[in-house]
Amino acid sequence: MKISVIGTGYVGLVTGTCLAETGNEVVCVDIDAQKVELMRRGEVPIYEPHLDVLFDRNIKAGRLQFTTSLKEGVDHGEIIFLALPTPEDEDGSADLSYVLGVSDEIGKIISDYKVIVDKSTVPVGTAEKVSAAISKHAQCDFDVVSNPEFLREGFAVDDFLKPERIVVGSSSDRATELMERLYKPYVRSGNPIIIMDEKSAELTKYAANSFLATKITFMNEIANYCEKVGADVDKVRIGMGTDSRIGKRFLFPGIGYGGSCFPKDVKALHKSGKEDDYDFQILESVIKVNNKQKVALIPKIVEYFNNNLQGKTFAVWGLAFKPETDDIREAPALDIIESLLDQGAAVQVFDPEAMDNVAKKYGDTITFSKSMYEALEDADALIICTEWSIFRTPDFERIKNDLINPIIFDGRNLYDLKDIENEEITYFSIGRQDIK
Repeated sequence: MKISVIGTGYVGLVTGTCLAETGNEVVCVDIDAQKVELMRRGEVPIYEPHLDVLFDRNIKAGRLQFTTSLKEGVDHGEIIFLALPTPEDEDGSADLSYVLGVSDEIGKIISDYKVIVDKSTVPVGTAEKVSAAISKHAQCDFDVVSNPEFLREGFAVDDFLKPERIVVGSSSDRATELMERLYKPYVRSGNPIIIMDEKSAELTKYAANSFLATKITFMNEIANYCEKVGADVDKVRIGMGTDSRIGKRFLFPGIGYGGSCFPKDVKALHKSGKEDDYDFQILESVIKVNNKQKVALIPKIVEYFNNNLQGKTFAVWGLAFKPETDDIREAPALDIIESLLDQGAAVQVFDPEAMDNVAKKYGDTITFSKSMYEALEDADALIICTEWSIFRTPDFERIKNDLINPIIFDGRNLYDLKDIENEEITYFSIGRQDIK
């Protein structure tokens, strides 16, 4: 099939590449000429595990092409995916200006039947708005479909190629048949393609992300309470997770969620509810608790250093909002760094993938280290913000030797308390006893 993907961010690039992998002819469109030229040369502009292999293979096979021409993309595709940004507006709502602006332009271009697919995460009712924008100019039939993505950064390629489910929101039999044919190769193991109306599909994505954010936040509140009463959140988590109604996933406490999806989607659903005269009280609490949780380590750090961080130096391991990505959007590490800098501390950081993105924000305000151990040199303590696998089994002797004080503030509970006690390291984590 001939497919076009408008927008080459995380969702667009993974979507286009993975659709090409099953033999489709894919044209990806982006307004950034420099980025398009980079991709034409075979360079992947984002870090996403395994994407580079598929990207290279499909470019060489001629199935994956890139252009800055919207007309070229629209003329090519019988199915056109809109994978455009929907950033958080000042009031918390999703900004649809990119989606609706491109939709308006598509209406001026299309000359035969097309299926326009909302792949971006969009509020309920967006399919109707996209259809109206195209209809202002279009002189031919078309259908608008809602097809939300459920891609986890760091696992996006596997999630696309082996989806647990595919949700298609469409009231058109013609469009539905095309979407089922497109996705059939990805569900050979029997996972469902779920057909529903457009509004239900749009809400499904927001509901899923908001529920997972709520689950994380609830566990963080339990962890905070564990610290108050002397319970161990790891034991509580295991006791809860063995209940099949609850499940083991998303029960790991820490310094809050971040990224491009959860923060934005929770706020957007909360704002949409207000616009429709419905108050999502749970989501309001989730937003407040998560904002506070991001800096949950700061009071512990300040207390340990007698309310004075002036002149102190802190090593920070992990900058991305989660491992296996270079994405720093809403990353808790940035909130912690901001607080440390505001209190007069110096910061030395290391992350396997995200340092270039952080450098664009901070410049020489903080020190970027070449290795995890270089970040420790002459630092007063270590702060762990992202659970990269390389941080899980460090050389504790080296940590003790390189730090001025053998102190770890662990925002992701990476280490077993007994192991740390044997290492004679002062250790603070989330929802567990402190080791001093």
